[in-house]
This record gives sequence, C-alpha cells and structure tokens, in this order.
Amino acid sequence: MVWQQIYDPFGNPVISTLMAAVPVVVMLAALAFFHVKAHLAALLALASALLISIFAFGMPASMAGSAALFGAANGLLPIGWIVLNIIFLHRLTTENGSFKVLQDSLARITDDRRLQLLLIAFCFGAFFEGAAGFGTPVAVTGAILIGLGFSPLAASGLALIANTAPVAFGALGTPIITLAKVTGLDEMELSMMVGRQLPFFSVLVPFWLIWAFAGWRKMLEIWPAILVAGVSFAVPQFLVSNYHGPMLVDVIAALISMACLTLFLRVWKPATVYTSAALAGRVDNSRVEEEKVTASATFSDQARPAVMRAWMPWIILTVFVFAWGTQGFKNIFDVRPALDPVTHSVKLDPQGKPLNEANPIFSPALTFTTLHLQVQKVPPVVPAPKAEEAIYKFTWFTATGSGILLAAIVGGLLMGYSIPQLIKQYLRTLWVVRFSLITIAAMLALGFLTRYSGLDATMGLAFAATGIFYPMFGTLLGWLGVALTGSDTASNVLFGGLQRVTSEQLGISPILMAAANSSGGVMGKMVDAQSIVVASTATRWYGHEGEILRYVFFHSIVLAILVGGLVTLQAYVAPFTSMVVGGH
Repeated sequence: MVWQQIYDPFGNPVISTLMAAVPVVVMLAALAFFHVKAHLAALLALASALLISIFAFGMPASMAGSAALFGAANGLLPIGWIVLNIIFLHRLTTENGSFKVLQDSLARITDDRRLQLLLIAFCFGAFFEGAAGFGTPVAVTGAILIGLGFSPLAASGLALIANTAPVAFGALGTPIITLAKVTGLDEMELSMMVGRQLPFFSVLVPFWLIWAFAGWRKMLEIWPAILVAGVSFAVPQFLVSNYHGPMLVDVIAALISMACLTLFLRVWKPATVYTSAALAGRVDNSRVEEEKVTASATFSDQARPAVMRAWMPWIILTVFVFAWGTQGFKNIFDVRPALDPVTHSVKLDPQGKPLNEANPIFSPALTFTTLHLQVQKVPPVVPAPKAEEAIYKFTWFTATGSGILLAAIVGGLLMGYSIPQLIKQYLRTLWVVRFSLITIAAMLALGFLTRYSGLDATMGLAFAATGIFYPMFGTLLGWLGVALTGSDTASNVLFGGLQRVTSEQLGISPILMAAANSSGGVMGKMVDAQSIVVASTATRWYGHEGEILRYVFFHSIVLAILVGGLVTLQAYVAPFTSMVVGGH
C-alpha cells in the first residue's frame, strides 16, 4: 500500500503547521525550560511525533514505526559510532598521560586562551569537519578544550559555535554533492554559490567566537590574529569552491589557516595574555561532574620525543579519518561489480559502463519493506509524486567511526596498552556514553519520522508561503532542517527540492536558494540536539544539554538571520545579483 503525504490534514495551514511543530516544541521546551535529561526529552519528542504522524497526519502506524527504527539505526551508525570511538581514544590518551603532554604542547604555541580557542576550535575543528563531519569536529575539539582547562560550558558551546562556517563543505563536500543530486542542479554551480556566501562568515565567525568567549574588548586585543585565521580560511574556501569543487574545500582551507595562524603567532604576541578559561560576562560555574580519569603515567613536558608520542595518536587519527572520508576508499569496500546471474559477466548500463552493486560483506543493505517506496512526497513539495527509499546500508567498515576505532587501537598499542586493557577501556567508555547513544538514536528517529510523515514539509511550506521575504525565510528553512536532523546533508535532502520548486515559482534563482538552504543550515548545526549531545559527551558534562542549548541558541539564530540577509541582497540588490552563478 502506497501512502501519500498529507501536508494540510486540518484544511487550515496555520493549524496544520502548529500541529507539525509540536514534537520540536516538546523537545526544545523539555531541554531548555524543564531541564529534562536529553535522552528523556528525545524520547518524549519521538512519542509525540508518533502520535501526531499517525492520528493527525494519517500515516499508517507500521510505516511510522519503521521510519523511527530507520532513523535510530542511522543515529547509531554513523553518528553514535563516531562519538563512542572518539571518546574511547580520548580516554586512552588521558589515562596514559599523553593528553596532558599534548595540552602542554598546545599551550607552548600560546598561553592565551583566546588564541588556543582560535587554533583548536576554529582551525583544527574545520579540518575534522572537512575530513569526516558528522559530529567528529565537536567531539575532538570539545575533548581537547576541556583537557586544556576550559569550563565545560565554554568547551561545549564554543566548539559548537566554531563548527559552523565549514559545515556546508564537510565530509569532503557531501552536503553540496547531495544537494546537487536531490535538486538536479549543477554541482559546480552550487559549490560556487555556497563559496560566495560562506567566506563572509568564515571571517566573521572567528571574531564572533572570541567575542562570545571573552567579550568585545578582549576580542579587539587580538584582532590581527583573528583576521589572519579568518581570512586565511575564507580565501582558500572561495578559491577551491569556485575553481575546483566542493570536496577539498575545508581540508585545504583549514590546513592553510592553521599554518598561517601558527606562523603569525611566532612574530606577533598580544599585549596581555588572557588566561581565564570560563565564559566572560556571565556566571559560569559549570564543572565536570563525571569522575575524571586519573593519569597512570606522565611524560616530561620538556622532552621532544614525549611531545611526539603525545601527538602520535591524533596524527594517526587524522590519517585514518582522512582516508576513511575519501570516496575512492569507500568504493573499494562498499561496492562490487554487478554480475549477470546467468552469464556471470559484468552488467553494463545503457552507455556501456560497468554497473556496481552493494558489497554484501562490507556494506550489507537492510530494506525497511513497510516503508521502502511506500511513502510518496507530492506537489507542491516536489514537482511530481516521488516515492521515498528506505534502505539502510550497514557500512560497518567504511563508516568514519570504524576508522576512528582502528586509529584508537593502533594508537593504544603504540602507547603501550595490551589487548585486554584496550577491551576494558572500551567497555568503560561504552558505559559512560550509554545515555548519549540513546539520545542520538532517538533524535535521528525523530528526524526521520518527521521526514517520512511529512511534518517537516508542512513546516517548510509555511516558510515557502512568505513571498517576497522568501530569500530570508528560505535560508531559515535550511536552519530548521539542520536543527531538526543534525545534518546539513539531511537538511538538503529534506528541503532542497522544495527550495528549487518555490524559487522557480517566485522567479528567484534556484541555484541561489538551494545554496542558501545549505549555507543557512550551517548555523543550525550548533542547536541540533545531536550535536549538543556530542558536545556534552566529549566534555563529560552529562545531563546539561539544556544549558548548552540555551547558551548557543542566540548565536545560532542571529547568525542564521545574517546569512538570510546576505541571501536577500543576492536575490534583490543589483551589486549582488551579478554574483549569482549560471546567469540565473
């Protein structure tokens, strides 16, 4: 039985939109105002979404349940798998004592907390966003910042704020590549347009980051370093996205930015060294409530070999994550030539090219039969009725988390751990992050359910009805998509088609608005519950997700509005229309 989505079940767009928004309101209110623990808030929101999808929007109960299970599976792999293994590596380096040496080596670059934040949260985080995405940068930088002595709220919130401008080109350009596929628009033109929007914010975000941490005056004291970090990231971001494509934008820009900032700090020092690790201008009594792992060994902080040993696990992690992020590596294991069952020869497409199929060993596929091709999106969300797929690809080996796990094992062995010790530490890590894994699974279950039930489309259509203000609200639609799903890629899948259809009806460039969905979405990354849970887990500040959300929400919505303002200028103001790609 094929079920078509219903976007106005009450015959009143306002009531239908309010009803569709209930699960989101339940989750945010539970976290931010009622101080409900994140996993319970996620489960409450999921329960409300199930009730509304079934009884208000008419989705068959079996389909609703399958959609939630499909989302939960996608939450555990790849997202939960990344979190579990990055925390495992962090615990190994902490107990070994090498993490303390790594902190000291970073501190020797600069003692100034503001500059440490720039180097780690912005530059280093952007590299991990470009190489892996999907929660990796927040997990890595949050763990490093908490180890350097930043307060849990500062480490969590600032890692989230820093992980914005690079997101659209994260995971080797996956959001842009996916956006091109779902909209049918040219991938290079989308890359160019996003590359003409985000560089402005790649310069702004480092200033915003330091202002949020230390205040306006303390930010101005180090403006030359901030400018170096931002410009040296923004310029390569523009050049690579406009003249090469979306895949290597963040990796190249982050490496150049790290190098430029490190070299600049050799010749420039701030007049005063800022040593506070708490957020300025607010009461920040946050502290880690989880018992800290006690170091069983330490290295001399003066010995160069000790510093190299301390960096060794993270260098191994970087190599593994980058390799695991390349499409060529994934293709080696995830696909194999499709063979004709009779002739056993390789199947060819109409153009004579070999066809591939999923590798049943490294990428077994599980089809959710009650959901797969049984749900149809219908106009005006899509130009013509379109059945939604529901195939879960269990890419157990090529998932980024698997690369992190192997890096942790290799690094652990080189650090002197035995196999039984590694197993013991892994089990301890699994126990520590158990509630975080439940939360991530429930959040993704909620996101997938809103997608398949059409709740997200109902909210999206409300944004699309804003007429002349659509460039602003279309950008905020991308923000909403990421806030709901935790992924710029998923937001592009959800709303990319709607952006194209609506913009063409309004006479606005579809390239511009599809790109705005991704650019606006990056600012929603800091408020999505999945990222907040990753941050609270990485900083061992369990149960405080609501406080993190309240802290970052203002920054997220204001930055999203600024992106919307830029898109509005591109859409309507003459000096910016010449920037629109492809003559649209």
